[in-house]
Formats: sequence, C-alpha cells, structure tokens
Amino acid sequence: PPDSPRRGLLGQGSILTVTSAANRTSPVQRGKWVLENVLGAPPPQPPPGVETNIDGDAAKAQAVTLRQRMGQDRANPACASCHRVMDPLGFALENFDHAGKWRTIDGPSPIDATGQMVDGTRLDGVATLRQALVSRPELFATVTAEKMLTYALGRALRPQDMPAVRTITRDAAPGRYTFSSLVLGVVRTPQFQMRTKAGAL
Repeated sequence: PPDSPRRGLLGQGSILTVTSAANRTSPVQRGKWVLENVLGAPPPQPPPGVETNIDGDAAKAQAVTLRQRMGQDRANPACASCHRVMDPLGFALENFDHAGKWRTIDGPSPIDATGQMVDGTRLDGVATLRQALVSRPELFATVTAEKMLTYALGRALRPQDMPAVRTITRDAAPGRYTFSSLVLGVVRTPQFQMRTKAGAL
C-alpha cells in the first residue's frame, strides 16, 4: 500500500538484514548501501587505525542509544566527513531492526530516525528518505544501468564505457526508467553488440 514502510527497496528485509550487524542495526552500513547502490556515490574506506567496532568499546557501551554510541565517532574529524554523509541515510531506516522488523523503540528508548542529508534535505524516517531519493530518479537509473552493463559485458566498466551508460539513462528517461527500457538500452550499446570472448581470434 502507498502508506506502507515496506514499499520499494528500502523496506526489503533481505537488504535490511545484510546491512546490519548480527545483533543490532548498522546505520553506517545501511547508509553506505544507499550511497553505493542508489546514489552511485560510494564513500571512501575508513582511515587506517580507526576502530570501527563500536560493540567492543566500553565507553561507547555506556551510551543508551545506538545514535549516542555513534556520535563519538562523528566527533573525530578524520571520521566526521564521511559519517556526515552516511549516517543520516542509515538513521532514517532505524525503525527497521536488524532483521527488518518494524519497531518504534530500541530497548527503552524511542527510535530517532531524523537527520539531514548533505544537500539540506530533512529526513524523518524511511518515508522522507524515499521521497528524497525518488526526487532524483536519474541517479538510481544511472547506477542500475552501470550494474546491468557490467553484468552484460562480464567485466568491470571503464571510463570509455560511461558515454554508453549516459545514453542508456537518457534514452530511458521518457519511459520513466522502466526496467525494460534499461535492458533495451544495454543491448543497443556497441559494447554489448561487439563484445568478444577473451582470447577469441
């Protein structure tokens, strides 16, 4: 239904589970997944020597909520630049627990799913995150086209493949980026039509 939090990819239990730790959610992993697979802007790896396991830190364990525990990481300047981008996306999905079940409290505390994207868009849970993402459908269509072309070619994309990706996305726009229009765009590319097996004469 239109008012269901389960709508679309963001409500899929499989995605919510694979982007969680074994015993808790992981806003960082969920935010990273959205950046990589929806917005096409993967964040860099953590700086060397930075501890990424918040479960083993006694000081962090004293914090009541996961947001409070992660706030100590955002206080570190080396970490803050990436966490400022990832964390609001992940916190918007906090109403889903580590197995994807909907919830309104985390232990004794109410869920705080608010945040702000780097472009200033205010988030208040999965519904507002979904609205923010669908307002720029060309981003997700471009990421999808890249992944589909990678699969079709059986190799990683190269810089010279990006004009083909842009053509696929542009040609699919009038049809609102339907899956069939993206597939047709892929099979019409010179890269797909002229591909050869490795070692072929």
